[in-house]
Amino acid sequence: MNHGTDPKNIFVIGLDEANLPTLRAVPHSDEYRFHPLLTIEELQSGEVSVPDLIGRATRVLDAFDGSVDAIVGYWDFPVSTLVPILGERYGTLSTSLESVVKCEHKYWSRLEQERVVQEHPKFGQVDLSADEPSVPEGMSFPMWVKPALSYSSELAFGVKDQQEFREAVAEIRQGVSRVGRPFEYVLDRLDLPPEMAGVGGQVCLAEETLTGVQVAVEGYVHNGEITVYGVLDSINYPDSSSFLRHQYPSALPEPVIRRLHDVSTRVIGQIGMDAATFSIEYFYDPRTDALNVLEINPRHSQAHAELFAYVDGVPNHHCMLSLALGRDPQLPHRAGPFKVAAKWYYRWFADGTVRRTPRPEDIERIEREISGVRIDVVPEEGQRLSDSEQQDSYSYEVAHIFTGGDSEEDIRAKYDRAVAALGLDLAGTASGGWEAKNA
Repeated sequence: MNHGTDPKNIFVIGLDEANLPTLRAVPHSDEYRFHPLLTIEELQSGEVSVPDLIGRATRVLDAFDGSVDAIVGYWDFPVSTLVPILGERYGTLSTSLESVVKCEHKYWSRLEQERVVQEHPKFGQVDLSADEPSVPEGMSFPMWVKPALSYSSELAFGVKDQQEFREAVAEIRQGVSRVGRPFEYVLDRLDLPPEMAGVGGQVCLAEETLTGVQVAVEGYVHNGEITVYGVLDSINYPDSSSFLRHQYPSALPEPVIRRLHDVSTRVIGQIGMDAATFSIEYFYDPRTDALNVLEINPRHSQAHAELFAYVDGVPNHHCMLSLALGRDPQLPHRAGPFKVAAKWYYRWFADGTVRRTPRPEDIERIEREISGVRIDVVPEEGQRLSDSEQQDSYSYEVAHIFTGGDSEEDIRAKYDRAVAALGLDLAGTASGGWEAKNA
């Protein structure tokens, strides 16, 4: 480890252009040197091979002429598991591989949650090998069926009857191996508890449908001390399970915020994370006051970095980087230029081909003209939306639009202006994008 005044060499697994400016905006960034380690395409396209990825990464790290001071990542599997695997080899700080897998494997995660909290939905395994798969005992429609591990809600289906259940299970059975098979390599590296014996990575899970307001809790663990530093609202498109925006800070009442802090602290303590950030997604139903854990993400939430910069004054990338170097992040609070911020997901809800995208200079002009706006266009010109990687089961992400403002009305107006100015042209859709006015 480099403990002197020389720059710290930080290897970022899956470093992408969208996150580089935000990484460079953290405190002490002049002391950091960011190095890419494996590409997004290597990590997420097709069926990944974890041993192959480890081999490629170690060749890069072994050939590096300098100290390897930190290895970090902000993507789901396999990145989340590569960080502790490579950290053990190169002596860099990270949480344990077991703690990551306890979160990433949705079934194991539920088993851990029910040991310490009651705030979780009913759940059960679905036998993918059965000719006629059955609903787990004690559960009823509507429900969600999903693999134990997936990318960005891929192969997650809401089902309301037996026919939809059968169709969803058939699709999961066909696609579960893409992520499940390589995940089994990681499971084999652990001493699994008796309740996980024979479960494996190619598992289908059924979960009770949750209702209410979706919310995300962000925090970190440093030297065993758990800190929750932010709560965000996750708002869906009307009559859809697809995210419209993440908004910070949450508008939930303070007593609910305190409950979220308490449940998050107990769950993360049970998981046993340390030297790492986490993000826990919940549903809160204001009619019944019910709170339920949706899922635990054992990684840094890069999607929210700009929101914390807008409101608190520092991107939350600061937490990931500080922890990897053995430092307590100690984020500032409400020191940013805006009172509220959001990451919007401009989506298309039918397939189509992208005929035109804005040029880089067009995006720069929009960002200059609308204060507190940043835009990332997702597909490339000429691309068919259904060829996009890592989309949910019901829509396609066309652009990510970050807005900061003085109120919710302010950020809504900025989003509307940005969408109108983009000039995206998609062909071949009978009924496609949701216009900004429907947001």
